[in-house]
Amino acid sequence: MIPYRDENEAQRRSIVTATFIGINIFTWLVVQGAGADFPLAKSVCELGLIPGELTASLPVGSRFPVGPGLVCLTDPGRQLSHLMTSMFLHGSWMHLLGNMWFLWLFGNNIEDSMGRLRFVVFYLLTGLAAAFGQIVTNPESIIPMVGASGAISGVMGAYLILYPRVKVYVLVPIFIFFTSIALPAWVMLGYWFFIQLASGLLSSGEMGGVAFWAHVGGFVAGVVLIKFFAREEYVQAHRAHRWRPHRLMREW
Repeated sequence: MIPYRDENEAQRRSIVTATFIGINIFTWLVVQGAGADFPLAKSVCELGLIPGELTASLPVGSRFPVGPGLVCLTDPGRQLSHLMTSMFLHGSWMHLLGNMWFLWLFGNNIEDSMGRLRFVVFYLLTGLAAAFGQIVTNPESIIPMVGASGAISGVMGAYLILYPRVKVYVLVPIFIFFTSIALPAWVMLGYWFFIQLASGLLSSGEMGGVAFWAHVGGFVAGVVLIKFFAREEYVQAHRAHRWRPHRLMREW
């Protein structure tokens, strides 16, 4: 299923969401060379998060391939800064575009629910939770983690709590065609979370370079943290089973 819009209109400009998207695109184009072999490999090697490096379970100088004819060696130290830098790196154009689309689709409403400064903190915290979710399940992994999907999973978990009945329109493949259907957010997001959880259980956390436990960790963090970050009127609306903020806004 590919979500392409929802019926949840934001009431304020989503400045932070747009800024995060801009930072990710800038990093991809300038730091990662828009996917060119050497700058992409260099960025993943020098700024990606390696679980075994963070846990100090890998010997210094451990080698792993990062591109055609290119090998990266782990450095001394735990490289704590990579917990942050890895959130703004991506492995391909499709990786970047997919993540940014999900961030825009769901992030604008979550930013709306808590305000800009709180959203910055929330986003970064769920990104950290996602990283630790992957590290706990694969503490000796030498595979670098990159991407915004962990933090975006947190945004999606928060969306599930605040807006479970809002309709999300998705494209569903049927043979060689796509059809559009409207689903409650809880169905679409619940299905997505189930796929991540099942894939993590079946693949020991990594398959095809996808860190499923990071997605699970970020999503769970979003479900928990939204209760502390959302403004009280949104929490009250959730408790009263009023799911759409534009209805709430008309009653103020």
